[in-house]
Amino acid sequence: MDGNLIPYKMLALDAYSTYLGIEILECEIGRCKVGMTIRKEMLNSMGKAHGGISYSLADTAFGFAANTHGKYAVSIETSINHIEALNEGDYIVAESVIEKVKNKLGFNIIEVKRGDESVALFKGIVYRTNKDWEE
Repeated sequence: MDGNLIPYKMLALDAYSTYLGIEILECEIGRCKVGMTIRKEMLNSMGKAHGGISYSLADTAFGFAANTHGKYAVSIETSINHIEALNEGDYIVAESVIEKVKNKLGFNIIEVKRGDESVALFKGIVYRTNKDWEE
């Protein structure tokens, strides 16, 4: 399957990312940029976006970019640092760039941004399987 199309297939099959309103902004082999708007039902008890929201956006970008190389790739360890609180109506973007594929494991750092401002830093390790993506 054409690696440029894999993230679009993944999003079509991903009920959670679809529910969140995640959209693919740019995509090519080894790179995927996604965005979404913070909605009221995503807020915690303090009126700020739940930390899982920016995590989910970054994780989606990470997974989509990792799979563009044509093999099923799954995260095996991830973490996030929250830098700034997010509010209802904020539009956030995460871009994952995986430049080199040398072996079964890949490491990536993804910055989540609100405009030009960094709001979170996501780190992930991906495992690449032998299974090919098929149309």
